[in-house]
Amino acid sequence: MLRRRFWATVPARLRLLRAATAVLTAALAVLLLVAGLAANGTWDSVADRDAPRTTSAADLNLALNDMDAQAANILLSHGDAGKGRLKTPYEKAVGLYGDARRGIGHDLRTLAVAAQGDRADETTVESLTDDFAEYQELVGRALESDDRSSGKASAVDEYRRATDLLQSRLLPASRVLVSSNDGSFETRYTAARSTFSGRLIAVVALGVLLLTTLGIVQWYLVRRFRRILNPGVLAATVCALLAVILGAQMLISTSGQLRGARRDAFDSVVALSRARAVAYDANADESRYLLDPQRRDQYSGAFLAKSQKLYGIQGATLATYDAGLATTWKAYESDHHDLRFTGEFRRELDNITFPGERTAAEKTVETYAVYQRDDRKIRALVAEGKEPQATEFCMGWEPGTSTSIRPTSRRPCGRAGRR
Repeated sequence: MLRRRFWATVPARLRLLRAATAVLTAALAVLLLVAGLAANGTWDSVADRDAPRTTSAADLNLALNDMDAQAANILLSHGDAGKGRLKTPYEKAVGLYGDARRGIGHDLRTLAVAAQGDRADETTVESLTDDFAEYQELVGRALESDDRSSGKASAVDEYRRATDLLQSRLLPASRVLVSSNDGSFETRYTAARSTFSGRLIAVVALGVLLLTTLGIVQWYLVRRFRRILNPGVLAATVCALLAVILGAQMLISTSGQLRGARRDAFDSVVALSRARAVAYDANADESRYLLDPQRRDQYSGAFLAKSQKLYGIQGATLATYDAGLATTWKAYESDHHDLRFTGEFRRELDNITFPGERTAAEKTVETYAVYQRDDRKIRALVAEGKEPQATEFCMGWEPGTSTSIRPTSRRPCGRAGRR
């Protein structure tokens, strides 16, 4: 009975084929519309949520180190209750300290909004906010003590407590947020790529069914009515084929662009942020080294450890690091496949993606080598008992000082070039 109703007569067969064509066309159109809207939604999510919250967490890590370094710079350049103050370094440090403090406030607000619904992140942001308030109070006390005559020792003690709080609680919590937000981004990225793949398969499958149905219609018309060419069916077939090709191309292109944004671009941004955070912290150790003689061995060791994270040289000490850097870099310049060092710079040079990226990376390493040589000069001056000269060389903005060599890539001790 069903066969007689839907296929036994010519009108019935034509109605069935027409209905199948209409249903498949509608399904394909809806699928392509949904896929297009989803693609736009994915990019909006990346631009408005995933990328900003991850970069805010990374910026927070950088700004915390920057702020602590500038607090040390203020104390270093202030003199004795303002007497003997290094005017330009002091004013620069005060301004940069305020910039970092405001940046941290903005990042904390951004992260608080982003953490809504994630109890672990909400707790981390709340703890960070409370600890940051305590940190500012300790630094405030240090600056107040430093304004009093002979108050430097008390100021250094208060600053020591502040930097301990930074290292033990603030920085670890900020790194947790970087990892958490980057992990959330990765989860959504993986889900989006999987969705794109599923929709691509569905578009191709529906397209094949639609084209097959149109082929059957054309075959039936030829066989039944001797119409070798049916303009309407031919036009519908061409439109369906174009829709499938363009739709599949859109999904493949969007998926590829998303992968490029995540793997080739944003992964590099996160890696660069980690490297910059290490560089900021290492550079801040220079300021701490000059400010706090009781902890010089500790800060020297911390500086070397962070230098190794950036450009690792097996078995190097501060005394041998420069020679090791020069030797391994010369080997790399002779053969770009001869990388005898480890660390963040090695990871960057192993993953060159964009035009001009290698040149920029190489220039960064060369600037880093100059920075390391400047650090040895600072330590040599301290060893000679010339601490005022070491401080002036480290913090000065005049030609011939450490900063003047690369004013766009490094600020005075503790500010390794915020861009």
